[in-house]
Amino acid sequence: MVKITPFDVEQWMDAYENTPEVLNVAETCCSSISIDELVQFDERRRDGDEGSRQDGTTTFPLDLSTRLTYGAIRGSEELRSHISGMYQDAPSSPSAVPPEQVLITQGAISANHLVFYTLIGPGDHVICIFPTYQQLYTVPESLGAEVSLWELQEADGWIPDVGRLKAMIKGNTKMIVVNNPNNPTGATIPRDTLASIVEVAREHDIIVLSDEVYRPLFHTSMTSPPSTVTMGYDKVVVTSSLSKAWALAGIRVGWVASPNRGLIEQLATVRDYTTISASQLDDQVARYALHPSVRPGLLSRNLKLAAHNLALLSRFVEAHRSQVSWVKPLAGTTAFVRFHSAKHGGDPVEDVQFCRDVLEKTKVMLVPGSKCFGHGQAFKGYVRMGYVCETAVLEQSLTRLDGYLKEHLM
Repeated sequence: MVKITPFDVEQWMDAYENTPEVLNVAETCCSSISIDELVQFDERRRDGDEGSRQDGTTTFPLDLSTRLTYGAIRGSEELRSHISGMYQDAPSSPSAVPPEQVLITQGAISANHLVFYTLIGPGDHVICIFPTYQQLYTVPESLGAEVSLWELQEADGWIPDVGRLKAMIKGNTKMIVVNNPNNPTGATIPRDTLASIVEVAREHDIIVLSDEVYRPLFHTSMTSPPSTVTMGYDKVVVTSSLSKAWALAGIRVGWVASPNRGLIEQLATVRDYTTISASQLDDQVARYALHPSVRPGLLSRNLKLAAHNLALLSRFVEAHRSQVSWVKPLAGTTAFVRFHSAKHGGDPVEDVQFCRDVLEKTKVMLVPGSKCFGHGQAFKGYVRMGYVCETAVLEQSLTRLDGYLKEHLM
């Protein structure tokens, strides 16, 4: 029997997100949208092209006449082509990943698990960036691999130190795992650092797994780094989904992509044991959302929401500088914020107790850093905040947090 460590962040979410009248700023998706909202981003509707229904009456994601067979086993050609196109430098340039090297999965969580289950086993060594989503280091541990945590430092802006990576390489190092943009910090690995990571991997013939589930939500004034899959190294595997940056978690569509056809074929062989195919209905919504006539409008909506809400959160942090500290996130949907108690000489709060007390007294839901991202390390006082929720939810949450801090921490 495989021994698996409890998935702390998911268990925390399950335990508290259905609290009556909760204001959820623990969620990591852009504020989710409905099908009715999705179709409003379709430029073809505005241009008078009625689009995808056989009867020509409306542009709509679902063809309700489709027989619900298993459908395309690896995902529809159209969906995989749209994903492939997102790894192009320009419309006229070739993609770093052709459509046949994209494999559709049930969310990014399934994509990550598939990569580990296929490629990692006893005797392997995995280096994983930290802090990050717990799955990325716990699953390889459960498969018998030795896992070393490549710790990020707040003093470095949560940017990885490649010198530390080089010192961690062993003869049996099989995989380097990065998460870009990062959950929970919202930090982004710059292009030059990413290139250095790839060169280290190339020198030692190591696979790079890049979880890019928050890409392309780069919403601050910065140069967006490329996807790791475009960096010219054959042993790169990237995972992503429509949940976070695309506000469509409910359709449970993710993917694995790689410039290495052999790696994709290995993954597809193992996937036969876990997933025959993705839902045809989910596939239809996904390929509609990523259609070139829909995708820009949808992304623009999410970028604007993220930038606007981050400005609100920034003003809150600035107004409470004696009690709140952070490295301001550059991308994604999450911030790693540290709370301090003026009553106790500015010491960090006990974050688990703090999050429970805030929830009880204000109905604002946060995620404690030491429990959900600590893995035995020190993140006392940190909480993860998911700020790309509906703006009204964030505004109410910050107002209530303001009152709580004044009453309990000053």
